[in-house]
Amino acid sequence: MRVPQSSILNPESSSETIRDPLWDNIRLDEPALTLVDSPAVQRLRYVRQLGHAFLVYPGATHSRFEHALGAYHLTRRALAALEARGDLEGIPEASRVAVALAALLHDIGHYPFSHTLEEAGLPSHEDQGVARLADPSLDGALCRIGGEHLRTDIAALIRGTSDSPLQGLISGSLDLDKIDYLCRDSRMCGVPYGIVDVDRMLATLTVVELPSGRAIGVQEKGVSALESLLFAKYQMYRNVYWHHAVRSATCMFKRVVRSAVRAGVVTVSQIADLTDDAFMQLLLARDDRGLAGRIHSRRLYKRALDLPASEVTESPTRWLADDPDLTERVEDAVAEQAGLGAGELLLDFPTRENMLSVDLPLRLRDGSVEQLTDEG
Repeated sequence: MRVPQSSILNPESSSETIRDPLWDNIRLDEPALTLVDSPAVQRLRYVRQLGHAFLVYPGATHSRFEHALGAYHLTRRALAALEARGDLEGIPEASRVAVALAALLHDIGHYPFSHTLEEAGLPSHEDQGVARLADPSLDGALCRIGGEHLRTDIAALIRGTSDSPLQGLISGSLDLDKIDYLCRDSRMCGVPYGIVDVDRMLATLTVVELPSGRAIGVQEKGVSALESLLFAKYQMYRNVYWHHAVRSATCMFKRVVRSAVRAGVVTVSQIADLTDDAFMQLLLARDDRGLAGRIHSRRLYKRALDLPASEVTESPTRWLADDPDLTERVEDAVAEQAGLGAGELLLDFPTRENMLSVDLPLRLRDGSVEQLTDEG
């Protein structure tokens, strides 16, 4: 028997209220509570949102669990605002429910220490998350909530391949995941950079008609709120996510993990099930080179050379970002020339493709629609 869905779409409807340091009260109805209590979601309590950033910002110990709740909360608020304006007319209730629950489940595939291991060449957390939807505890719950197609719909939303008009709430220029993590990360790190005009952003979301179908867009009066989102993202990457000490710990950890996988200490599938602390203890127990111990005691590598991206030619930036095997071979070759041992010199070129790009329908005041892009 299916669980009634209408309560999922009402942010004021709940069977439990969770106190949140960012959004105050997050209300969960019965279907969401069922998913939250699953092992896949509970594991996120023990996966830090910002990986090794806590070594620089001591308050950055918040988890993927809190972020998942926040993304779900914002998605329900957005759906309620769109419904109040009549923008959801013609969009089936099942599609709306799928979007709300996709926001809750979008990070269940994250590895320990969040995005770090995807940089090391492991499969994407989106693919891992879609695979985890098949866990019996989740699959059965989703089937009871929305029938056999709900899991498939959520998987497409997580991958960013859904044809739902509401896909943009899960991934896109102003997805709600991004709004929560920027606001939450800045709050927990104690920095003033991730300031987003959230209320204005949600109030100006709309659904527009395009030649390719309906899609999430923003009203012209919401452009300033969108600008606040983009500037917050730039500031957070520059000052927090790409802080030189955070990147040092990240590079060291990638090297430790790749060595552990090669040595058969742990497999990729085992890593996907571990939490931050469990994985770190496993690595410390087999720390032949002492690199894991250096991370654990915050004896991080120092910068020997720091080049702005404008001074690096295009070719190295591609393989530094996309070919960890080649990067490691180059690191060791340069280390040998410098009289250092393997793993004692690391290269880092953090990339975020189209980090500040915009590709979003814009509804003008006269009702016409234009595509808002990087060019304007």
